[in-house]
Amino acid sequence: MSKTAASRKSPKKESAQKVRPGQPAASETAAPPLSFDTLCIQGGYDPKVSEPRILPIVQSTTYKYDDIDHVNRIMTLQAFGHKYSRTSNPTVAGFEARMNLLEGGTATVATASGQAANLLAIITIVRPGDHILAASQLYGGTFTLLNSTLKKFGIETTFFDPNASRADVEKLVRPETRLIFGETLGNPGLAILDFDKLAHIAKKHGIPFIVDNSLATAWLCQPFKHGANIVTYSATKYVDGHATSIGGAVIDGGNFDWANGKFPDFTTPDPTYNGVIYTQNFPQTAFLVKARAQFLRDFGGCLSPLNAFLFNLGLETLHLRMPRHGENALALARFLAKHSKVAWVNYPGLDATGKKRIEKYFRHKNGSGILTFGIKGDLDSVRRFVKRLRVAALVVHVADARTGVLHPASSTHAQMNEKQLLAAGITPDMIRVSVGTEDVADLIADFDQALAAA
Repeated sequence: MSKTAASRKSPKKESAQKVRPGQPAASETAAPPLSFDTLCIQGGYDPKVSEPRILPIVQSTTYKYDDIDHVNRIMTLQAFGHKYSRTSNPTVAGFEARMNLLEGGTATVATASGQAANLLAIITIVRPGDHILAASQLYGGTFTLLNSTLKKFGIETTFFDPNASRADVEKLVRPETRLIFGETLGNPGLAILDFDKLAHIAKKHGIPFIVDNSLATAWLCQPFKHGANIVTYSATKYVDGHATSIGGAVIDGGNFDWANGKFPDFTTPDPTYNGVIYTQNFPQTAFLVKARAQFLRDFGGCLSPLNAFLFNLGLETLHLRMPRHGENALALARFLAKHSKVAWVNYPGLDATGKKRIEKYFRHKNGSGILTFGIKGDLDSVRRFVKRLRVAALVVHVADARTGVLHPASSTHAQMNEKQLLAAGITPDMIRVSVGTEDVADLIADFDQALAAA
């Protein structure tokens, strides 16, 4: 630590005690842990007497203090508090707390989008010259971030088949590999991540395992229980559930050793905070404190209070919407599988591998609300089908209460070449369906009449 840093009062280390999500610190009057469904509605916000029952929207950039010493302690990470809404805000903090409880993390930071969440999680860890190992079945924007944009900063990514053997994936690990990244449900390939395989590789090589849980949500899968170290979200998807808001979240599992020698930025003084050493001062949440204090501060990809308020409302019905999404998707998948004009259907759980992974990793026997299928014919057949839809709509979005369709090869993944598309599980005839919560009989009738036109 520098002489200047040493001369200042060091930030206090956080408490080593870990309170489990939904459970207060041990005491004689401690209440029993709350269920997931109750946490969806009441977690993360505990109003006092005469305070608003609903998490309020604090539409403010600014906060008042009584003395400059208090502000100094916050600015130097000796104390925590809201100083400027780029790094924290009371409404955003309420949303972060609920997400943290649902996932079972130690700390959460919200971001302006899911893309911002993945960038924040990754850039907090890597340096120029580092290497990333990522599953090939990813959302198109995430693929571009890893394959092209980060390459401009000297960070290289190797993509692997998520269904490849442990030995084949492990062969791709390099001395400079610094993380493994995957999606619980690949978008739009829909492969369910083999958590045990990737967690084993990550742990063996002393690197964190990051999982994007957007399409499964914590209702279906809690990645920390299966070896993940960091969880990311596009809250724009099922967390919102109504296509109103864009945002994301990064959740720290508090279960990775950042002082293992591979991550010096966590174990050496940070000159931008007077020599703070994250692993020493914040042993449980070193990753998340660094992500918020450094990169949310510098990149500015913060979540707005209004969107945080709407996400919080979305979470209140997550446990009600997700079963319906899955039930509708399964019913529609079964209908399409028997249709004479459908070449193939892919939905998690229809195949033996998917069933086994759902039973092993998912909290409910539900494959979420996304399916893909191919129409017999050519691209013109796809065009005719899409134009004929009346209940479903063509949208560049997924995980909405309203059913939407998309042709990934010409839209979200249009930047990929043929080889990359196949590695991502995308064929030229693929139609992705985000199945909503409408009456499934109406959806089936709509797809039936549209297929007749194709």
